[in-house]
Amino acid sequence: MVSRLWGLPDPRKAGSGNPGATNVLRVGGKKAAIITLLGDMLKGFLPVMVAEWLPVPALVVALVGFAALLGHVYPVFFRFRGGKGVATAFGVLTAISPLTGAGLLGIWLLVALLFRYSSLAALAAAVAAPFLLVAVVPSHRLLFFVTTLAMSLLLLWRHRRNIQNLLAGKETKIGAKAEKAQ
Repeated sequence: MVSRLWGLPDPRKAGSGNPGATNVLRVGGKKAAIITLLGDMLKGFLPVMVAEWLPVPALVVALVGFAALLGHVYPVFFRFRGGKGVATAFGVLTAISPLTGAGLLGIWLLVALLFRYSSLAALAAAVAAPFLLVAVVPSHRLLFFVTTLAMSLLLLWRHRRNIQNLLAGKETKIGAKAEKAQ
């Protein structure tokens, strides 16, 4: 949506072909990427915050978060071809526990700064997420662990091409300009 509003190339048809912030950075620049990132984070954050505000059980909060992630990854309006879900999952987990969100952001930044791969940083944060959340959130540990593990497994699945590219030494580093869709 940001790319369309700003007259930029459709990120689903340029760069990696992913509509997420990393590819929008490649094909459209920093401002468009930041707006895309914030929008994707809010897709996860806002529904969970509303669910937490309502007097509903923790299971409903967890399911609302998972549903927000599924809606981002498999959007009806884009023929079920959405983003990889990193920013949306981050929004969900930050709404459940801001301290967990801060820890995940720290992991992502550290890996991204050290290795310059957004996908590797996302994978590291996804693997850490279930364990970090249950270490920080004392109530409903099993529920949040299982839900966050499911989210992490979905993120890993969505990054399977990136994993192959990382292993083959072909993954695009942060800051590289887009050439064509893969």
